[in-house]
Amino acid sequence: MATHTRIRMFNTKETYPNQTLDNDLCQAVRAGNTVYVRGQVGTDFEGNLIGLGDPAAQAEQAMKNVKQLLEEAGSDLSHIVKTTTFITDPRFREPVYREVGKWLKGVYPISTGLVVAGLAQPEWLMEIDVIAVIPDDQA
Repeated sequence: MATHTRIRMFNTKETYPNQTLDNDLCQAVRAGNTVYVRGQVGTDFEGNLIGLGDPAAQAEQAMKNVKQLLEEAGSDLSHIVKTTTFITDPRFREPVYREVGKWLKGVYPISTGLVVAGLAQPEWLMEIDVIAVIPDDQA
């Protein structure tokens, strides 16, 4: 019996061609009734950066990704229980959190926010990962 389901598996060689990596990862994992979504940035699933230099536009794309991944895993935004948001400049807090807040209105997850020196690619201004549940009646 499988203990978890991997969603959108990928290898870092294709995702980060400018780096010498070769790691097998996935965008999300469903383990029982819990869904763990990998940090999402302003890049769509075809690898196109949306919002160069614009933290709000990157946050919007990241949340589009989160929504799609949760749905592929059998959950949705309303079942998010925890978010962790990384920004590369404290001035990005308001535009990023404002955008994320639009997507999570009425959800009330716990949230951790961090200002970091940088992310995996220099053009990324923010990243968000989430944990969500799948209600028992939907599992």
